[in-house]
Amino acid sequence: MDTPAQALEKLKHFCSYRDRAHSEVKDKLKQLGIREGDANDIMATLITGDYLNEERFARSFARGKFRIKKWGRKKIIQALKSKNVSPYCIRRGLEEIDEDEYRQILARLASDKYSLLKNEQYLNRKYKTMQYLLAKGYEADLVGETVRKLQQK
Repeated sequence: MDTPAQALEKLKHFCSYRDRAHSEVKDKLKQLGIREGDANDIMATLITGDYLNEERFARSFARGKFRIKKWGRKKIIQALKSKNVSPYCIRRGLEEIDEDEYRQILARLASDKYSLLKNEQYLNRKYKTMQYLLAKGYEADLVGETVRKLQQK
């Protein structure tokens, strides 16, 4: 078990390596065996020292999952909720996603998947493409609209 001072230093490094959710830091404190009173003090120190910022975490998380993994908004929201991020910070995080870029990536993912399934029967091809996009977290209405446009080409 670490002392609170040792835990604080470890968590400063932990938080400066990449942005973290408050829940991740709380879990790390439990893992280090820090008592609740000390844990609250450490959390407050990390927040005031700007090592821990939930809004910044939500923004970088949303930006990264969208740009790198091509996740849709619904999947990003679900992942942030699972990390106990506040609704306000989730909304702020989603502001990082440009609407035009979002639709372009959705169209490209749909096109790539649709052309990958060229040997499939028409309805199967459409169904599998839509399921793929829904699993990536894109909204059903946008997925339907995008796949319809693909079929018209």
